[in-house]
Amino acid sequence: MAGYDFNAPRLFVDAPLRTGARVELDRGQANYLLNVLRLKSGDSVLIFNGQDGEWRAEVSVEGRKAADLVCMEQVREQAASPDIIYAFAPLKHARLDYMVQKAVEMGAGILQPVLTQRTQSSRVNLDRMRSNAVEAAEQCGILTIPEVREEENLERFLKTLEKDRLVIFCDENAPVANPVEALAKLGNNQAGLVVIVGPEGGFTDQERALVAAHERCVCVSLGPRILRADTAAVAAMAIVQSVLGDWN
Repeated sequence: MAGYDFNAPRLFVDAPLRTGARVELDRGQANYLLNVLRLKSGDSVLIFNGQDGEWRAEVSVEGRKAADLVCMEQVREQAASPDIIYAFAPLKHARLDYMVQKAVEMGAGILQPVLTQRTQSSRVNLDRMRSNAVEAAEQCGILTIPEVREEENLERFLKTLEKDRLVIFCDENAPVANPVEALAKLGNNQAGLVVIVGPEGGFTDQERALVAAHERCVCVSLGPRILRADTAAVAAMAIVQSVLGDWN
């Protein structure tokens, strides 16, 4: 990402992007550009929709409170989203917001809340999750918004997984203490991954058996310390991306 313009305002838009296309902004986006950033007609903004790459667009002010964007040129082509499902037990409020943002920054392609026996919160605000995913993508130069899936019982989720998808099961009781060594033995040509991180209270023995029964499963610990679930999200995704993912 050398030479990337981190100073340019960046917005996710839900519209097709092509040269000359006019993108209508909603009230919140227009307010952000006109009143918060104080942009004027002709100022540049970077926009993306998760499908057509990233474009430089110019602001076109329509009255005092409305504005459109006009696509000028594509600055980055669309990149494929990492085939990584991040499956996690939902947390409460701000800690869930943090977890979602960091998982997106670290390259999760799908966000999958899973309900375990010790899950703290069984009600998930999917709209809020998506808003946090969009915000993280906007701020970090990410071109694709991860798919946000509805919460699902852990057992049912495991039954729907493809048999050849590699499951990285993050469990403090895992017999292998060094997660990097455990994953390095698998090689770095893994097509599809799922990273599973549990709730604050950990997994039950029954749940451990369910996950371990998956045809392709490797159980790893995340080091000698017990991590909070939101911290574990960062640690797990960093290890997976550095050994099996697009950091390698």
